[in-house]
Amino acid sequence: MNYTFQLYQTASNLPENWDQVVACKNMLLSKEYFQVLETSKPKNMKCFFGGFFLGEELIGGCLFQYLDFQNHDTQQGKTIIFSIRNYITKILVKNMLILGNNMLTGQNAFYFNANKISSENSVLLLENALQEIKIQIKKSSLTIIKDFSKTQILHFHQKIFKSYFKFSVQPNMILKIRKPWRNFEDYSLDLSKKYSSRAGSARKKLEGIEKRELQLEDLKSNSALLHSLYQTVAENATINTFFLPENHFAVLKQHLNDNFKVFGYFFEGNLIGFYTLILNGESIDTYFLGYDKTLQKEKKLYLNMLLDMVEFAITEKFSTIIFGRTALEIKSTIGAEPEEIFGLIKHENLVINYFMNRIFPAIEPKTERLQRKPFKEN
Repeated sequence: MNYTFQLYQTASNLPENWDQVVACKNMLLSKEYFQVLETSKPKNMKCFFGGFFLGEELIGGCLFQYLDFQNHDTQQGKTIIFSIRNYITKILVKNMLILGNNMLTGQNAFYFNANKISSENSVLLLENALQEIKIQIKKSSLTIIKDFSKTQILHFHQKIFKSYFKFSVQPNMILKIRKPWRNFEDYSLDLSKKYSSRAGSARKKLEGIEKRELQLEDLKSNSALLHSLYQTVAENATINTFFLPENHFAVLKQHLNDNFKVFGYFFEGNLIGFYTLILNGESIDTYFLGYDKTLQKEKKLYLNMLLDMVEFAITEKFSTIIFGRTALEIKSTIGAEPEEIFGLIKHENLVINYFMNRIFPAIEPKTERLQRKPFKEN
């Protein structure tokens, strides 16, 4: 078969039928979303797009992200341990090439028309594309392919990927909306007494707080405050490979319109928290959020945000909420279940790559988690 690869550095140069072929099942591979990445990407990130052709026919596409860590601290904290970790990380990983989207959890890396190419051949094309981008753009010290389910990762069990180390860190937390749920009350009735009371108690904490959807003009006029609230949460993470620019949410709204939702929480007229959602077909991807840490505990802001996300999904008749792989335990308390996801990683230094099975867990260790079971037993 005459398969070819074309690298694009701007979304505007993508083939006219890109969305019909590559983004037909995933809006996060669309031209509109790629334009968001171009115009409001993190400071240390560059994005590239790949098209795959059978003859002259577009049959697939993918997303690459290049991250530079030379002027970016991935380890947060002011202790000597964090300083040492940052120093070691920058020696081991000066930059990183990712096949996939490091800003979301899940398989948002590529799509192929299964009628035109087999899964086995498509992953071979992806590896060839990774090598091509290193020739055309720049070599990277680390290459990562992410995020795949147990079934999806099996397609990468080929000789050409033998030098990669397969890893799995935190699982993706997913809530499947049950068909009998017509409203939030139906959902609450399925919770056990303990978790139903917990949700009710959290709801009472919101007394005096106004919740409303923010439109584009709201996002523009409150961009600095939104960014500050986002930073409060982001800086609590142990590892941050990037930070969003201040205009990110406004640009997302401008390009995705009703497929991007931002909901704000106001107390005494002041914005004290917000969460964002990306609507993608029948699924919702939870995106970034932020809150005033002085009011978070008192008002149970984070838990209420999770419950509001569930209510939105039920009311708007979505089938799935993808919560991502942070704050696993509290997400399990509202019914999200873990789905193990896998990736592949390879260092360009052969010696470092040989010991990757020891190095990787030290840089990004798994954390202990307790999976809660909030629903009544049938």
